[in-house]
Order: sequence, then structure tokens, then C-alpha cells
Amino acid sequence: MAKLIGARRTPSDHFEPDDDVDPKAQRNLRGHLEQIDYAAYAANRKLLSGAMGAVEGERIHKLASACALARTRWVVAALAISEEAGAPTREQIAGLVHLRATYDELAAAYDGLRRMVERGYLTYAPAEE
Repeated sequence: MAKLIGARRTPSDHFEPDDDVDPKAQRNLRGHLEQIDYAAYAANRKLLSGAMGAVEGERIHKLASACALARTRWVVAALAISEEAGAPTREQIAGLVHLRATYDELAAAYDGLRRMVERGYLTYAPAEE
């Protein structure tokens, strides 16, 4: 089963038993999958927390701000191009492609970081106010 995330489909992360398999085989398979999932969890937690430590709220705020700025630049550039007479030039489109790619990468990094905290790979240290 897949679910829609943003504009892309991703497969489900959850075990979905096959109706043709007997219950004992399903339980055995579920146990194996849980062991595999735990191995991935432990590896992610060890490597990510070792490389990054706790993620402070200020760092997440900076990444979110960079993402918002990239989105703003992309849309402002598109609006500026649309206000000009005639078809956009190849250079203008190339500039938009670069701006969109920048936004997409920063948004993916933000989503990935959020998912790492959500899954317990990293600990979150809220920003001090």
C-alpha cells in the first residue's frame, strides 16, 4: 500500500499480511521484519546521533528559514518572469530550475531531519527563549 506524501507516492512502512499465508507464517514474518526494522533503527540512531548529536531548535529554525527563503526566491522569480512580455528565455527558465532545485533540496533536508527526530534517531533540544 502506498500513501501520497507531498507530490510523490511512497510505499507504506508497515507490515501488511498476505491473506494467502497462514497466521503462524505471518507471525514469523512479522517477527523477522521487526528484527530488520530494529537493526535499521539502531544503525540510524548510532550513526546520526554520533554525527550530529542533539539537534537544537535554533539549527532547525535556521534550516526552516533557509527553506522558506529559497521558496520565496523561486516564486518571486517566477512572478517576475510572468510579468514580462513574451515567452521566458532559456536563461530565465534555467534560473527558475536552479531556484526550484535549491528549494526542493532544502525542503527534503528539513523533512528528513524532522523524520529523524520523529523516529527517535536524533534527540531534539528546544531553543531557549
